[in-house]
Amino acid sequence: MIRLAHKLVLLAAAPLLLAAGDPASETEHTVESGETLGGIAGRAKVPAAVIAAANGLREPYNLRDGQVLQIPRQRVHVVKGGDTGFGIAQKYGVPFSNIAIANGLEEPYDLATGKRLIIPAVLKAAPITQQTAISTTPYFRWPHDGRVMLGFALRADGGGHDGLDFEANLGDMIRASSSGTVVFADDEPKRFGRLVVIDHGNGWRTRYGHLQRMTVNLGDVVKTGERIGTAGQAGIATRPELHFEIMKDNKRIDPKAKLPQR
Repeated sequence: MIRLAHKLVLLAAAPLLLAAGDPASETEHTVESGETLGGIAGRAKVPAAVIAAANGLREPYNLRDGQVLQIPRQRVHVVKGGDTGFGIAQKYGVPFSNIAIANGLEEPYDLATGKRLIIPAVLKAAPITQQTAISTTPYFRWPHDGRVMLGFALRADGGGHDGLDFEANLGDMIRASSSGTVVFADDEPKRFGRLVVIDHGNGWRTRYGHLQRMTVNLGDVVKTGERIGTAGQAGIATRPELHFEIMKDNKRIDPKAKLPQR
């Protein structure tokens, strides 16, 4: 009789526990005693790997009581003819590595027409103060030591040149201009051949085109100055070179405005 009463008390309390902290409707969840990442992910209907990535968690994913987890809410993208991983990532402003993780995709990434892709939400940014605004602009360094053959010049009609072209020798080392996560490392046949794109957070990205080979993979975390590939003559390049771009919120800006004097 005592056991039955105990079970009834637990059953009565269950709705209250769920209401107090239910991952199914939260964007932030405070970890309670006994909870696991898998359990929270299951109730939130968000892949555990996505929650882990959003909160900087690493295996074995040990959680502590009172820890606050961000729960990224999701959207769905239905793949259309001609869609690419890079294009989908650009559209939603989410690194394709996160999209791949959320959907269990592995190279060569099956993007068949009609496939439904979960798009992890971008977490709400903290209010920006003058102090934090300064710190969210990454430090950029020169990706190559060669001479700049062609500079940045955009026209009002959208034409012009959207980055810097560096003179290079085949096999020259190309370095990450700033720390970040590789969100594209693949062939881009229309123009660049082999292309690497690095996301630096807060809307900042850099692009490195015409590479002979890439020494990083999608999802890799790289540090400033780390080798990401070698210079080549891929794509429409007529000689060995590096095409380099800096972007802010998907808009190209003059790299020289962000690079140190040399």
